[in-house]
Amino acid sequence: MAPNDSAHTTEEARDLVAGRRKAARYLVPVGVAGVAAATIGLVPALAASGDPDLPKISAQQLIEKIAASDAQQLSGTVKINTDLGLPSFGGLGSFAPKGGGGKGGSASPDSKLMELASGSHTLRVAADGPDKQKLSVLDKASEYSVVHSGDDVWAYDSASNEVYHSKRAGDGKKELGGDAAERHGHPGKAPESLPTTPKALAEQALKAVDPTTSVTVDGTSHVAGRDAYQLVIKPKQSGTTVGAIRIAVDAKNGVPLKFTLAPSGGGKAVIDAGFTKVDFGKPSASTFDFTPPKGAKVTQDDGKGHDGRGHDKGGRGFKGSPDSEFKGVNVIGKGWNSIARLDVPGGKGIPTAPSGKGGKGDVPPEAQKFLNSLGDKVTGKFGSGTVFKTRLINALVTDDGKVFVGAVNKDALVNAANAAK
Repeated sequence: MAPNDSAHTTEEARDLVAGRRKAARYLVPVGVAGVAAATIGLVPALAASGDPDLPKISAQQLIEKIAASDAQQLSGTVKINTDLGLPSFGGLGSFAPKGGGGKGGSASPDSKLMELASGSHTLRVAADGPDKQKLSVLDKASEYSVVHSGDDVWAYDSASNEVYHSKRAGDGKKELGGDAAERHGHPGKAPESLPTTPKALAEQALKAVDPTTSVTVDGTSHVAGRDAYQLVIKPKQSGTTVGAIRIAVDAKNGVPLKFTLAPSGGGKAVIDAGFTKVDFGKPSASTFDFTPPKGAKVTQDDGKGHDGRGHDKGGRGFKGSPDSEFKGVNVIGKGWNSIARLDVPGGKGIPTAPSGKGGKGDVPPEAQKFLNSLGDKVTGKFGSGTVFKTRLINALVTDDGKVFVGAVNKDALVNAANAAK
């Protein structure tokens, strides 16, 4: 195959990406879902002025380098900026998820870490293999930390002096934020729709390899004092809200150091997550020690309430789990234009706020204001509905209770609803 040949079979590319995934994952939830990648362009990297002069490498070779990375030890600082274009209202806090809203009080990671899905945040991360990780979210006057050490997962909120503890993460000895967390749905948990730091984001972007995307190497750069190659993923399809994904890959060990997702509509990045400092040496053992501070309220999670996938022991979805709210999920289209179709229980469309004082509506007035601000009324063969927009994920909710959602524009959603009618 010629060096500049951008074609590569789907099967071969998937085999590359499915290589060793030993590098520890870190909890840096961000608001992104459903990215697909990539046929592989074999264009070698060329250093621009001021960038490191590294050996030429093809996209195929760089993906192999990511897949083969076995860096299991590191410590550093991550800066993450997420801009989905969501409006904010003074009264929105009355119904928005809070750290104290879930089991375990304000220290529970389930909802606490969801706060990282918007705005700008600074985090300290450390890892020493799959059984020891630590994440600290730094605030001006407080700190929130999650520590995984062996079978124990601790979460501590210094602002409220509350502690959350679970021993469930030890099952299978999976890394924090990885498979065990997905199974159990708690401190190791970064929700499945919110991939973890640059490495996990890169894996998410590369795992669905197909011919709808091109991947090339676009020069080199310095990230956190490290030499890096720039891997660029671009959709070939029109209609997607994703413009391009850029991944800075450590030239020495293949660890993704920075992940940037630019929207097709232009403007600043939807997601920009990267290390500002990083050290691949072994962290001090004391980094992963934790003892509840004196006087702290400690909540023990025994895991008996559900199976970690949003089900109680009878197999029914508990309130707030995806399968308790929607049913009949089908995927329309392929690649970057994939759209998920779901049915709202009861065949109802958009919920409404109370019509008068003392009335009982489906949502609080503040939430209704939030919903209305996002929505555009649309009509078609399907009838009528409302398209709710962010800079990345858009959703059409029809008045008869059908939902079409994906990283696509409004026209694509309307066309999908018309075709499904």
